[in-house]
Amino acid sequence: MRKILRSAFDSIHDPRSTILAAVMLFTAGMLFACGVSAGSQVYVPLSASVRAVMQRSVSDQAAPKLAFATQYEADVWLNEMSRRLQNRIQDADFRLDFLRTVHYEATRAGLDPQMVLGLIEVESGFKKYAISRAGARGYMQVMPFWVNEIGMKKDNLFHLRTNLRYGCTILRHYLKIEKGDLYRALGRYNGSLGRPEYPNLVRAAWHNNWALPSRTASSGNSPAS
Repeated sequence: MRKILRSAFDSIHDPRSTILAAVMLFTAGMLFACGVSAGSQVYVPLSASVRAVMQRSVSDQAAPKLAFATQYEADVWLNEMSRRLQNRIQDADFRLDFLRTVHYEATRAGLDPQMVLGLIEVESGFKKYAISRAGARGYMQVMPFWVNEIGMKKDNLFHLRTNLRYGCTILRHYLKIEKGDLYRALGRYNGSLGRPEYPNLVRAAWHNNWALPSRTASSGNSPAS
């Protein structure tokens, strides 16, 4: 079964396997919807060099700016994502601020913003003050030990930008450990490395609810004017 679920995760990259992947992901969701428990990042001491890099990342206070080729493309992305998110976050102004922050922090960390939205859906259901049984906090369910490890005592993991900054920095760290293997990096993020449930749930949420046509999703590498 784990081989089947891993195959479903990987096959979405291959357009020829889209239908098969969708069926397999649906099956995975049906099998594990009631059995997946909340996870959390596991504390592992960092080397001095890795800690320094992550500390610089979370301490950067540059003003968020969307990375699109044109303002039109930025508006298209925001409007479409806002439409999809409106049932979960009713306040339109906050919803747009949330999406701008997700896009900025994800892009800054070299992550797909739509994938990060899928992760947030699975982790917290877009609940700002969500707390897991293990004590993980906020939208991206960041464990508090990270504040001592790479941040400052004043950092509030329920603050929108702080939570997303930590979450994206941590996932990028796990991606580096796993040499770009998103499946395994997501397992580390959830504290369930080697188990298929969580990576497949994130992939399914990303693919089914937040993915855009490739041209729109990959638009622009320069700041919007």
